[in-house]
Order: sequence, then C-alpha cells, then structure tokens
Amino acid sequence: MRRAEGRGPRFRPRIQRRRAYGVAFAAACLGATLVGVIALAALLVDVWQDGAGTLSWSFITSYPSRIAARAGILPALVGSLWVLVLTAVISFPIGVGTAIWLEEYAPESRLKRLVQVNIANLAGVPSIVYGILGLALFVRALALGRSVISGALTLTLLILPVIIIASQEAIRAVPNSIRSGAYALGATRWQTVRGQVLPLALPGILTGTILALSRAVGEAAPLLLVGAVAFVPFVPERLTDSFTVLPIQIFNWISRPQPAFHARAAAASLVLLAVLLTLNGVAIALRNRYTKKL
Repeated sequence: MRRAEGRGPRFRPRIQRRRAYGVAFAAACLGATLVGVIALAALLVDVWQDGAGTLSWSFITSYPSRIAARAGILPALVGSLWVLVLTAVISFPIGVGTAIWLEEYAPESRLKRLVQVNIANLAGVPSIVYGILGLALFVRALALGRSVISGALTLTLLILPVIIIASQEAIRAVPNSIRSGAYALGATRWQTVRGQVLPLALPGILTGTILALSRAVGEAAPLLLVGAVAFVPFVPERLTDSFTVLPIQIFNWISRPQPAFHARAAAASLVLLAVLLTLNGVAIALRNRYTKKL
C-alpha cells in the first residue's frame, strides 16, 4: 500500500499527459466533424438562397423548356424515381443473397477468396467505368436500348458491392451462439438464417442499402453513357422508354449562361435533396422498427 502511494506522485505527470492527449484527440475529432457539418450547412444555405424563389408546384409539374420561366422538372423527377426504385428492387435481394451465401453457405476455398477480393475491388471502381460496362452490356449486347431499365441495371452494378460488403459485416456481427442455439433446437441452416440471423442483421443491412442508394440517386456519369438525355419532353411510362434524371437536368441547366437557368438548377437541387431525405427517412424508420422488435 505504501509502495503504491509512493508511486502516485511519480506517475501523476504521465497521467496528466494522457488526459491532455485524450482531450486534444477529442477536440481534433470534433473539429473534423464541424468542418463537414459547416461545409454542408454553407452549401445548403447557398442553394436555398439561389433556388427557393424559383421553387413552386408549377416548377415541379412542368416539362423542360428552352424558356427559363417555363422550364420544369417533371420528367427528370419521375425518371429519377423510376430508376431509383428499380435499382433498389433489383440490387437489394441480389446483394443480400450474395452476402448470405458468402457468410453462411460458401465453404472456405480459393473461389470464395477470389469472389471476396473482386467484390472489394469493385467497390472502389469509378462510376464512369460502370457506365461503359452498362453501355456495352445492357444497351448493346442485350439490346435493351437507352432506356429506364438499362439505367437501373447499370446503377445496380454500381451499388451492389457496397450492399454486399455492408450485408456481410452485418451478418458477421451476429453472435455464433445464436446459430448454435438454433441448431441445438433442431433448426435447419435455412431456418436459422431466416429466423435468427437475418432479423438481427437487418438494421445493418438497411444502413448499407441506404448509403448505396444515396450514392445512386446522385450519379450522372454512368447514366449519361447508357443514354439518359438532358431534354426529355415526356414522362417515362414503360421500362423501355427514354429517360432523364435530376442530376443530368441540373447539369444541363447549370451549364447554360443565363442566370435564370442557374436558379432553376438550384431549385432542382433542393427537390433532389428532398427526395433523398424522404427515401432515407423511410429506410431509417424501417430500420428502427426492426431494431425495436429485436
């Protein structure tokens, strides 16, 4: 006891240094967070000041025009919703199914390691490369044309690696004791995955899906290559129709010299943010609902 008390004054400077390092690290992390938050807030304020005066119901329900006062975003908004919903419907089951196979069924082998490495590499490939692949595969090889379905399939390829990796991490985080308990009660592997593993992993899976779809909704480069055009005077009604999306419409307006089109581009950016936040809010509500049930 006396020895411990004698060492106290000697170790006190070291403890104080460690506390100072901890405070400095926390301050650095807070500063890094504030940099991103302040930059985002400044961007939102700037876009709001430029586009709030143009934003109206007629702007949302009108078709594009070469006259700025008449130009609207209806075809681009509907096209974005078409592409985003189709991308989610196609990519979610494929991505989650791939993650389940890799984590629960695939034996440890060279094939599995090769698939894992390729998925990790594909997650970092630039989006323009996926646009080239979509043009070659869906538009030309499969003869789907420059259509809504080609754009959705191209974005599916873009976000699949992110969904697969996030789903794998969520499934891997489920304790093995859950699986062992289910097997001990006589459940099959599929019953264990369906009834125990997937419900516990679903919040993490939905989080990864939200991030992936958030990336997809703002992409313009791959869709330009597969045929999304800047001026579409009609609303797409079928999977084979031509289409445009909000990022391409925004790029078209912002590249024009007239200030009135710049204000339209800012208003369209606000609509795009509203669509993104609404979809994310729905996904987060579903995630929280499943989390509470658990």
